[in-house]
Amino acid sequence: MAVTGFWPIYKNLKATLDYADNPDKTTPKEYVDDDLYAALRYAGNDNKTDKQLYVGGINCSRQNAFAEMVAVQRRFGLRGKVVGYHGIQSFREGEVTPEEAFQLGKETARRMWGDRYQVLVTVHLNTENLHCHFVVNPVSFIDGSKFQNKIGDHKELRRVSDEICRERRLSVLENSSFYGNKKAYWVNKAGKKTHRDLLREDVEYCLTYAGNMDQFVSQLRGLGYEYDYRRGSVRAPGWERAVRLRNLGYTTESLQERFKDNLYSPDHYYQWNAHLPYRPKRFPLLELERKLQFSVEHSHDTATVLVDLLFLMLLLLLQLQRDENTKVRPLSPALRQEIARFEELQQEYRFLADNGIHSANDLADSIADLSQQITALETQRQKCRNQLRRNTDPARETALKGEAKAISKELVPLREKLRTAQRIALRYPEIQKTLETERAMEMTARARERERS
Repeated sequence: MAVTGFWPIYKNLKATLDYADNPDKTTPKEYVDDDLYAALRYAGNDNKTDKQLYVGGINCSRQNAFAEMVAVQRRFGLRGKVVGYHGIQSFREGEVTPEEAFQLGKETARRMWGDRYQVLVTVHLNTENLHCHFVVNPVSFIDGSKFQNKIGDHKELRRVSDEICRERRLSVLENSSFYGNKKAYWVNKAGKKTHRDLLREDVEYCLTYAGNMDQFVSQLRGLGYEYDYRRGSVRAPGWERAVRLRNLGYTTESLQERFKDNLYSPDHYYQWNAHLPYRPKRFPLLELERKLQFSVEHSHDTATVLVDLLFLMLLLLLQLQRDENTKVRPLSPALRQEIARFEELQQEYRFLADNGIHSANDLADSIADLSQQITALETQRQKCRNQLRRNTDPARETALKGEAKAISKELVPLREKLRTAQRIALRYPEIQKTLETERAMEMTARARERERS
């Protein structure tokens, strides 16, 4: 059984990158990219490979793998931030010997990348599970084309590894989920939720009280979702595509079991009536628009987009959601999802208020002004450092170091402000779209309420 993984190595190539004229010569570390060098050094670590008995190269020599990879990158030009890829192939404890693992790893690398890319292959012996490491040059030595690193490539690596294991009568993981969502992983790692996480929570809420499919769908609609009976999929306004419930682990059979459990519960009738599908009686966003004399349905011209009011309206709506005593809640799942960013939104709104930024044009001007200030200070600091290199007077040296340190201290808050302003510039169109979706849902709900009345 072999488990595979694959991820990019990020780092900007240094402007001073240089290597010996002879591409077969090992390039000194001070001239090379730190991350790619570190990955290659880690993969070929003597302490893990038993004095490099299990280190080999595919389309490159194991002794000069880095220099040869850099030579290809410089020949064709490395585009983008990815300077290499690091992969792993881990075997079940006791199933293969180091020699067998090395042969499996080299064969996997040949079939996967061997026709176009350079790969360093090693076997690490420092854990109970023998495992191969792959370090792949993202630039093809054939024509310089860049490895795209699509999800299909990760699945292909798993397929190739399983195929080789089966050929050698080794076990494989059958019917296992191969690759998770990278974006979801990092969102969850930051303590936030994806739209699927929110949907899963909402489905659980609906299943807690529904006694049949119609009640379940009514609850979903009360939370702002649309349900497709034919596909068994759920969709919220603004989503690019619907999510099938079975992909979240809710099959037709499991749903029916939950409905039966609720129906047989002695307090089902009470629970259902105490948690009826949400029907709004108030429409907080429309009320805010009247109070602020501002509508999110305005022109998209940057001169008229009042960014500070967009953030203020979102914060006020989220505050209603945080207030346990209020019976008013957002209709859009996307708006409810913003609750995880409440503190960050507060910080961004304070920045807008403190700096007198109202429109999108004001925000653009602020970004330009901050960038100009930072550039001027960096130039001034560089002049101090240049003078330090030529200086021979100890007193002057102390003064120049103090001036450079003071400039660095002055740069810290300016860079923080610039990052905040740039984050707001990226975020406000999304906030505007979220509020427009909420407004449309409130308009529809208000029209239905008036018809019922």
